[in-house]
Amino acid sequence: MRRDIDATQTKTESNSRIAVLLFPALILLGGVAGVLVPHAFSGLSSWINPLLMIIMFCMGLTLTLPDFGLVLKNPLPVLGGVAAQFVVMPAMGWLVAWGLNLDPALAAGLILVGCAPGGTASNVVAYLAKGNVALSVAMTSLSTLAAPVLTPLLAFWLAGQYLPVDARSMAGTVLQVVLIPVVLGIVFRMLLNKAVLRILAALPWLSVTAITIVVTIIVAGSSEAILSAGLLIFVAVVLHNGLGLLLGYGIGKLLRVPEASRRTIAIEVGMQNSGLAGGLAKQYFTPEAALPAAIFSVWHNLSGAIIAAFWRRKRRAQYRLK
Repeated sequence: MRRDIDATQTKTESNSRIAVLLFPALILLGGVAGVLVPHAFSGLSSWINPLLMIIMFCMGLTLTLPDFGLVLKNPLPVLGGVAAQFVVMPAMGWLVAWGLNLDPALAAGLILVGCAPGGTASNVVAYLAKGNVALSVAMTSLSTLAAPVLTPLLAFWLAGQYLPVDARSMAGTVLQVVLIPVVLGIVFRMLLNKAVLRILAALPWLSVTAITIVVTIIVAGSSEAILSAGLLIFVAVVLHNGLGLLLGYGIGKLLRVPEASRRTIAIEVGMQNSGLAGGLAKQYFTPEAALPAAIFSVWHNLSGAIIAAFWRRKRRAQYRLK
C-alpha cells in the first residue's frame, strides 16, 4: 500500500512539474485564441464560476489534514506570509494603479487581483524553486479559506475608490466558488482516499485545462479592451507581480526564516488566483476590469517558472562550490 502511495505521489509530482512548465504556453495560446476569435468563446461566460469550482475542488482533493498541521507547529511563517499576501498585493495593486493613473475599470481589476488568495500553481513553483513545499501548501490553503472574508472587504476598501463594489454579494460568490468546493474536496479525500489516490496524478492537468479555458473566456470578453489598452496595462501587471515577489522575499527575511521559506513566501505573495479575480471582475465590474487578471494569469506563471529555474540553478551552483 505504501509503495502504491509513493508511486502515485511521484507520478503526481512529475505531472505537476510538466503542467506548470507548459502552463504559460497553454495560457498564452488560450489568450491569443480569445483575442483572435472572441466570438467563439464570448458566449461562454456562464462557464467561469463552474470551472473555478472544479479547480478549487481539485485543490481540495490534494489536501489532507496534516497539511494544516504546520500552522500549529510553526505558525509564524504561515500566518506572517498570509498576512503579507493580503497586505502587500492589495496595497501594491492600488499603488501601481495610482502611480500609472490607470483607467478606473483597469485600476479596480488590478486591485482585485491583489485581493485574491494564493495562486493554484504556486505550490508546484515552490517545489521547482527548491522552496518549502509544506509552507506553500499551508499558505495557499489558509489564504483560500480566508478569501470569502478578506477578498470582498479589501476590494470594497481599495477597488471601491474606482468602481462600486457589492462586498456582501461578492463574499457569497467567493464562498460558493472557493470555500465550499475546497472543503468538499478535503472531505472527499478523507472519506474516499483510495479512490482519490487513483486520480491524483490527473488533477494537475484537469486544473491547468480548466484555468486555460477560464482565461480564454475572460480574454474573449475583453478582446477589444486588450487591443486598445496598449503597453500600460502590461507594465502594471509586471510591476504588481514583481513587487509582490520582491517584498514577499523581504518579509521572509524580516521573519528570519530559512532561505527555502523566504523563496516560498515570495512565490505565495507574488502569485495570485487570477482566474478567481477575473471571474469576479467580469461578474461585479466590467469586461475591461477582467483584463488585468487575464494578463496576470499568463505573466505570473511565466515569471514563476523563470524565478524557479533561477533559484534551482543557484542552489546547484552553491553545492558545486561546497
